[in-house]
Amino acid sequence: MSTGYFVTGTDTGVGKTVVSLGLVRAFKARGRRVAAMKPVASGCTEQGGALRNDDALRLQAEASVALPYETVNPYAFAPPIAPHLAAAEAGTWISIARIAAQVREVQAMVETLIVEGVGGWRVPLDERETVAELAAALGFPVVLVVAVRLGCLNHALLTVESIQRAGLPLAGWVANRLDPACLRADANVDTLRRHIPAPLLGELPRLARVDPAAAAACLRLDGPDW
Repeated sequence: MSTGYFVTGTDTGVGKTVVSLGLVRAFKARGRRVAAMKPVASGCTEQGGALRNDDALRLQAEASVALPYETVNPYAFAPPIAPHLAAAEAGTWISIARIAAQVREVQAMVETLIVEGVGGWRVPLDERETVAELAAALGFPVVLVVAVRLGCLNHALLTVESIQRAGLPLAGWVANRLDPACLRADANVDTLRRHIPAPLLGELPRLARVDPAAAAACLRLDGPDW
């Protein structure tokens, strides 16, 4: 039976794509048929007459199952702004039902599917629904990416609380050490380890470039959930 994971973060720019790529690479190393999707992306550029997102392109290329770009990223917006604002400016509406249907189609083709959210957990997709509602519609276990920097304790614990309130299982979390100047980084990670009721899947150093192999090497995907 196919499994799926929803990757979210404590904020935008915290390393969701790097962790998603690491998960894809790790599952490929286990011989699984794996694909990845980033259903909503802003900050896209025009390539060949169509909008493309660099992160979505990386996920598309890393997967072991070839998917059309429009399946990987059905909602692509040019301005690097919140998705509900970008959608309104484009005169469109982000349909969670449409995304869920495409996810189910892809899930039937693979053994493992990684779905990356946009921004943080409560980023609006329209005037009523947020990334949290998208994750709930899919029902996948959640992987939380935490940027280890000043403020991360509050951001992480509030996000965990919201994930729990949504009734979704938290498969684990990843500490991404984005800020080399962060004071007491080890102590922050230890604090989160004690307070988050899910396993720490790995700690990522600040990577000079997007490197799926390096990210996969930092992940510990042990136990029956993986």
